[in-house]
Amino acid sequence: MDTSYPPEDNLPALSRKQELSPTPLLPRDHLVWSVFNTIYMNFCCLGFVALAFSVKARDRKVAGDVEAAQRFSSKAKCYNVLATAGSLLLPLLLVALVVTGVVHLSKLAQESAGFFTYQFGSSDDEDN
Repeated sequence: MDTSYPPEDNLPALSRKQELSPTPLLPRDHLVWSVFNTIYMNFCCLGFVALAFSVKARDRKVAGDVEAAQRFSSKAKCYNVLATAGSLLLPLLLVALVVTGVVHLSKLAQESAGFFTYQFGSSDDEDN
């Protein structure tokens, strides 16, 4: 007596194609990232452009057009990366430029203070 459960002869026969075709993965639309870039770190309106592509990707995903949703999702991700990088790197670059400018000006001020505190001796006045 076979005690395996469920009996294999009562299982419905699945075709080979049904077994191998997994459900297609839907592309991400990056909508939250786009909203964040639009509201908080909108560098050259790249966050708004990313938001537009994110909405298009979500619309195409809901409509069932996976290929168009993937294209729009890819563009939204690219613009989000550019907006985030630009919004993080430009303030850091500005801080670096200000720090180097302050260091340079402090050295220049020290050198000019030394120039203006030069005292002329009495030997310079007695050339006659």
